[in-house]
Amino acid sequence: MSASGVDVRRHILEVAHPLLVRKGFSAVGLAEVLEAAQVPKGSFYHYFGSKESFGEALLEAYFTDCLARMDDLLSKRGTSAQRLVAYFRDWLESQTEADTQQRCLVVKLGAEVCDLSENMRAVLDRGTQRIVARIARGIEAGKKDGSVKTALDAQTAAVTLYQSWLGASLLAKITRDRAPLDTAMSNTRRMLGMTKDG
Repeated sequence: MSASGVDVRRHILEVAHPLLVRKGFSAVGLAEVLEAAQVPKGSFYHYFGSKESFGEALLEAYFTDCLARMDDLLSKRGTSAQRLVAYFRDWLESQTEADTQQRCLVVKLGAEVCDLSENMRAVLDRGTQRIVARIARGIEAGKKDGSVKTALDAQTAAVTLYQSWLGASLLAKITRDRAPLDTAMSNTRRMLGMTKDG
């Protein structure tokens, strides 16, 4: 695929993200995506082999962007605990702001596409494992620099935190209230052994 073809493909994925965040995978038709992207209807299969491969590409692009943002946040100045809190604060803000481009596709599409497509489920599984691995590395680094004080091993703590944030994000959608995310933040700080101002 030419460079311009890659750009068009990426553009389609970027335009599709907020549509799928609002409506879900099954409810969004290819014609709607192509119209929003201002791409000729007959050209979809030039960029994607099927709607399923489009879904896989969308999730892969989402995780690529998410992991890059995560790496940036976890490389900032401060203790490991402060960097982890900054990552989760970014998560909280992205789920409560009006910009749907930052909304979590795992929360929106996870249950739906895992029943529709084994390939899409596998992309979700790989992506979430990579996020948990980064959280675990941050916790391990925090134990070494003394900023994280948890009795749990790093992997268990990372899985626990990630699961709690996914659940909080889902509850925030259901209740249309950010309170579950605020609770997740308080619990995260407590699990990391941070004081309120630390």
